[in-house]
Amino acid sequence: MRNRFQQFMYGRYGMDQLNRFLSTVALIILVVSMFIRRPIVEIVALALLFWCYYRMFSKNISKRAAENQKYMNFRYRAVCFFKKGRTGGSASFAQKQAQRKAHHEQKKMYRFFACPNCAQKVRVPKGKGKICITCPKCHTEFVKRS
Repeated sequence: MRNRFQQFMYGRYGMDQLNRFLSTVALIILVVSMFIRRPIVEIVALALLFWCYYRMFSKNISKRAAENQKYMNFRYRAVCFFKKGRTGGSASFAQKQAQRKAHHEQKKMYRFFACPNCAQKVRVPKGKGKICITCPKCHTEFVKRS
């Protein structure tokens, strides 16, 4: 039985973050509909579940992946907005992830300091001792140990 289902799902999109979100919202709406007793609420929940299953069994993988990427970008911006009180800038989720990975790889050879005046991040080579750093943005000089 399990093998048959695996064969059926071969070439289909499957579950992703957007599907998890849709199914969770649909279940929450179904629980709320038990107390509200309005048919429109149940119809909305069933429509969300139908959309979730449609995406899961779809064979158009590139379109479903693009939908998921849009959702992830929206979710990232929403989290940044509520965490920091502002949006995540103009960079997409994938670009931010690539920046974090590059920063992590550079931590072996460089130290990163924030300018005390404008908070611009400045990269300095490690192991140079006490050095005077000039901010490239506001030209403020500050002394730090690398």
